[in-house]
Amino acid sequence: MSHGLLILHKMIKRKNLLCILWLISSHFCHGQLFNKKIYAKDYYQWPVGAKIGIVANFGELRPNHYHMGLDCRTDGRENLPVYAAADGYIAKVNIDATGFGRAIYINHPNGHTTLYAHLNNFFPELQAYVKAQQYSLKQWAVKLDIPEHLFKVKQGQFIAYSGNTGGSQGPHVHFEVRDTKTDKVLNPLRMGFPIADGIAPNVLRLAVYDRRKSIYEQTPIIYPLKKINGKYAPAGGKINVQTDQVMFAITAYDSYTGSTNQNGIYGATLFENEKAVSGFEMDSISYDETRYLNAHIDYKTKAGGGPFLQLLSPLPGYVNSIYRTAPGEDGVIRISEGESKSIKIIVWDANENQSKVSFELTCEAIQPVAPVVGNLFIPDQVNVFEDESLFLYLPAGSTYDSFHFNYTKGVIATSLGSFSLLRQIPVHAYFPISIKAEVPIEDTGHVVMKESAAGRDRFKKTTEAYGWYRASFRDAGSFQLIVDKLPPSVTPVGTFKDGCMVSGLKRIAFAVTDNTKEIGSFAGLIDGEWVLFSNDKGKVFVHEFEENLAPGEHQLKLIVKDLVGNTTEKIYHFTR
Repeated sequence: MSHGLLILHKMIKRKNLLCILWLISSHFCHGQLFNKKIYAKDYYQWPVGAKIGIVANFGELRPNHYHMGLDCRTDGRENLPVYAAADGYIAKVNIDATGFGRAIYINHPNGHTTLYAHLNNFFPELQAYVKAQQYSLKQWAVKLDIPEHLFKVKQGQFIAYSGNTGGSQGPHVHFEVRDTKTDKVLNPLRMGFPIADGIAPNVLRLAVYDRRKSIYEQTPIIYPLKKINGKYAPAGGKINVQTDQVMFAITAYDSYTGSTNQNGIYGATLFENEKAVSGFEMDSISYDETRYLNAHIDYKTKAGGGPFLQLLSPLPGYVNSIYRTAPGEDGVIRISEGESKSIKIIVWDANENQSKVSFELTCEAIQPVAPVVGNLFIPDQVNVFEDESLFLYLPAGSTYDSFHFNYTKGVIATSLGSFSLLRQIPVHAYFPISIKAEVPIEDTGHVVMKESAAGRDRFKKTTEAYGWYRASFRDAGSFQLIVDKLPPSVTPVGTFKDGCMVSGLKRIAFAVTDNTKEIGSFAGLIDGEWVLFSNDKGKVFVHEFEENLAPGEHQLKLIVKDLVGNTTEKIYHFTR
């Protein structure tokens, strides 16, 4: 079956499903695809003791994920007070080197959970509780479920200091509102927070696609948009195509009154001859779904250094989608040779400010589609490739659109097997890849697989069977096998050294590096007892001396292992 026929088959299946949804759903109507969301406007207070403002909003486009909340300004500083947005109780605390860093979750009587992330210290009672749990578990990074009765809070109660921990790139507080039962993250800007917004979204460009082809096997035609008499349009107000199946994408951003930040839009709808065909709305997304951003954008264009282009129609592999399509529609504009249609796109923000794009679409001629070489991979089924040196298994739902699979065998002197595959094609789920070693390897337990993608290297320990080495990843790129026998490197940071006096030091720190950039485990012991080392951002391990550390001589032992068990042990003596 050709790629075009496969896409058509999927469209027919999708239409049948949409007709059923039409019968059971009352919120579809001509020209309107989305329910008007209603939330209480006065339930929450602003969570940060700083001038009210945000640097990022819900639904902004990020690498491999949507931004899932509000990034609240902290005046470029740390250690500002963070407050409970409403009455409730602290249900969870997470501490991690990346991601949210230090975070608090509060459950509220209205069925919502609020999240406060990138924090520094918590309020004293919670700080002491968390530290006791870390020592009990003998680990710094923890995910703690806290009994409901322990830490009840009132609206406006101080809960923590703002910070820059975890994956934060600068001081701020990441704030979310979630549905407690489903863990869906809701758009906080629909809940009455006092963010002034009288500015409509700015629409920069329009991309046009031939939907007879895979989104990954074409380069769109991009049209700059100009605002004339309050509406956006391409030059001349007309677009000519040479296909009978057309899909669109836009680059757009939103701004807030008094801010120059380019934030995310709330939604967009595509109209054909004044009839709403397809659209998306950034109202609720779960963390299980956030990676579907790669199905919402033209991933190939972005991976190639181009702009974010938000598709106005859903790809077949985007499940539980932010998209809605009208009954019998799939978001693709079908047009006959010589025919013209009026196209309109409405883009809006969370405050319902709107911008409009309008133009005339004409099909000049229908050009044939050139065949593509390779094994056809289809989104909603298992896809497997195997030859004498490479085995690839993509579970159903791993990809978003059909494409033809090809790979290139690499030639790397330090590698025992190397391949480049799936270039500029996003993968949703972890997939196993197996490489046959080019020569026998005696120490199979020290073989790692290196993946290079988007300018970043990742390493995974492999499992071996009959000379095949397997690991799982969820990014495409180049893969190679490497034997790793180098232990991690451990270096003191600052003035601490073996035999020193530490009475003037509040903390000691150590930089840990490894050739694979991955640390398997780190443990620090003083006089044989485990002690807490923090590891914010994964760069430096820091121990703050306890008040009860007795005066006199002490021994510090560090034990560091990498992914395959190569171990470094360091012993230092110091006097308190």
